[in-house]
Amino acid sequence: MFDNLSNSLQRAFRGLTGRGVINASNIREAMEEVRAALLTADVSYDIANQLVETIAKKAVGEEVLRSITPGQQVVKIVYDELVKLMGESDAHLSLPKSPSVILMVGLHGAGKTTTAAKLGLLLRKQNKHVMLAACDVYRPAAVDQLEALGRQMAIPVHAERGSSNVITIAQNAYKEAKAKGCHALIIDTAGRLQLDTDMIAEVIALKAALGPSEILLVADAALGQQAVSVATTFDKALGLTGIVLTKLDGDARGGAALSMRQATGKPIKFIGTGEKPGDFERFRPEGMAQRILGMGDVVSLVEQAESMIQEEEATRLEQKMRDNTFDLNDFLGQMAQLRAMGGFKKILGLLPGGAQLKDTLNIDDKQMKQIEAIIQSMTAKERILPEIINAGRRTRIAKGAGCTVDKVNELIKRFNMAREMMGKVARGQSPMPGLPSLPGSSSTKAKKLSAKDKKAKKK
Repeated sequence: MFDNLSNSLQRAFRGLTGRGVINASNIREAMEEVRAALLTADVSYDIANQLVETIAKKAVGEEVLRSITPGQQVVKIVYDELVKLMGESDAHLSLPKSPSVILMVGLHGAGKTTTAAKLGLLLRKQNKHVMLAACDVYRPAAVDQLEALGRQMAIPVHAERGSSNVITIAQNAYKEAKAKGCHALIIDTAGRLQLDTDMIAEVIALKAALGPSEILLVADAALGQQAVSVATTFDKALGLTGIVLTKLDGDARGGAALSMRQATGKPIKFIGTGEKPGDFERFRPEGMAQRILGMGDVVSLVEQAESMIQEEEATRLEQKMRDNTFDLNDFLGQMAQLRAMGGFKKILGLLPGGAQLKDTLNIDDKQMKQIEAIIQSMTAKERILPEIINAGRRTRIAKGAGCTVDKVNELIKRFNMAREMMGKVARGQSPMPGLPSLPGSSSTKAKKLSAKDKKAKKK
């Protein structure tokens, strides 16, 4: 979503390279590009102007440190201001009692129902007992959708088919959630194509009946200039506690992320980054600023990896790498984990410089599917012992995977090389010939022991 904004900002920064001091004349042109980039990204006009003026005021007269360029100096100032704009610290959910009510509000099409289920899954992964309540009685199949998501994510759903009294449904859901000892009750409410008094009145009545701990505005990140009016209207009526931005995986301009928090003063708490249940994460202002400036977001990547990979499984794989018994079954499992985290391109986007690498490497997820097909065409024994795969077996595997024998040969060759390198790294050895062993490696320890033995013998 932020690719165009990132590219425009990078062009602005490049114009400052080679300067000794940042002054009014050389910063003016760069700031005009920054302003244009923000407005093109649908950032609110007033907010864009305010941001550019603040950056220019801080940048002019800044002496450039020897170790960095003027462009890097301005990047640091822009980064700091973007973090301030989106909120300087992570905002967490407030769940003071059991059950705490979380009211999801927003326009039709923003993704409230899906977001309610994704939030429930995120809380369940944190060992919270959650229930969903289907209180959208107007949209056809809204109840069916929430129930289907609940089954998929193993989260109970309270629904009352045939009833149109939203307040009664919500109150009954609260009683059931309390009886079952739930930590949180997430209320999915109805939306409209545009703001109207009936919708606002209904959510105001729900707030009065349930006393929610959290009132989250679910907003499509593609709202653009409309984002500010939508957010302020809901905030004035309900007193929002936070915002959830959805569809950040789309090709929209993304200015809503920079406008809504500044306009309402309410924090962005979560972002939706895809259609899968796990494509949902807490919002980190620092991480988002890093993504916009092309620096990646390693912290979010680590959090995703931790949520997907069990500690016991990681320990088992490490031992297999040490013993050089890592096989194609393990490799297939790692590819499934990679896909669950959003694929290689998404992970690259969270790494510093990864946005540029995505285009340079031209990695196609279809290649990953072909690799999976090749491995799945092997027998159980071949996956464990790839060294037994002779010419005849390779021909059979290629036919089963619908590819050429060369593709099978290439996979086996690369797997063997990767297994050897992983084994060396896991044992603390240098993966490249001619380089010294890594500190703490078995070979280094052996040399130390032998030296001690020699001393002992001399004594």
